Amino acid sequence: MSDAALPLPASPEADILSALGARSIVLVGMMGVGKSTIGRRLAARLRLPFIDADTEIEVAHAGMTIPEIFAAHGEPYFRDGEARVIARLLEGGPIVLATGGGAFMREETRARIAAKAISIWLRADHDVIMRRVRRRADRPLLQTADPEGTVTRLLAQREPIYANADLTIASRDVPHDRIVEECIEALHARLCGGEPAQPPADIASASR
Repeated sequence: MSDAALPLPASPEADILSALGARSIVLVGMMGVGKSTIGRRLAARLRLPFIDADTEIEVAHAGMTIPEIFAAHGEPYFRDGEARVIARLLEGGPIVLATGGGAFMREETRARIAAKAISIWLRADHDVIMRRVRRRADRPLLQTADPEGTVTRLLAQREPIYANADLTIASRDVPHDRIVEECIEALHARLCGGEPAQPPADIASASR
């Protein structure tokens, strides 16, 4: 039998899609870890729609920005709307969904994600987050006299909750496609019983 007659092996992406069924992939984690950037590329690899929950919330508020919604209505109002938007989006899966940094803190949203999706925590060190969020002035939770202290406090509060995600991927200063590849490998291992990939050697040095 010639090589040409052998069936082509299924791709990891095809295996993941088959195993997902109607479930979605939800990216969680702090601001600045790259949920939208990685999510967009991951969705392209899997040929799934990509949706940013924050963008959907802005659309639902007639184009008001997230900072404007915070300023006009306060954080509790925003979080209620965020939970409703995420619940609606998860009913229309499969999609790749990037969520805001505080979304996973809500128990009801965590339960819904657990039922309807596979969650990936993009985990980044404090220094990486600070370097990235300094580039943008529109983070409502960082409009304080001490943004660095705020990030430290939020990490302490949120990391134990983020750790409940199904998978954890280190977000660090390497090419985005490398992070996406690690997401694919982790999803394949989780959903399809593949061997989990060894953690990259540079993870250990990422916090230096």
